[in-house]
Amino acid sequence: MGKVRTNRIAEEIKRELSQIIRSELKDPRVSGIVSITGVEVSGDLKYAKVFVSHYGEKEQQKEVIQGLEKATGFLRSELGKRIRLRIVPELIFKLDESLEYGNKISELLSQIKEQESKNE
Repeated sequence: MGKVRTNRIAEEIKRELSQIIRSELKDPRVSGIVSITGVEVSGDLKYAKVFVSHYGEKEQQKEVIQGLEKATGFLRSELGKRIRLRIVPELIFKLDESLEYGNKISELLSQIKEQESKNE
């Protein structure tokens, strides 16, 4: 029962944070395509790891994370207004590099396939 509730809260946080970042956050560091790929909430609902993906260079990605960390207070207060929880979780932002990793693997596989077709 507890696992279902934390998953449901994580999805709700993901949806609401995406909307807040897209429409209400005015930090110039958080620009471009910023998407929340996942949220993991601790069992006691005190902490939420927010995985963020940003298409760009490493320096831009670091700036996006810094901008989100600076806006944590604003984001938590907005979450508190939108989601009915006794305690709004503390937000911990992490850069999600799984999309880049997937693209790199895909490129490597296509290179291998090209080499195999040339050898035949």
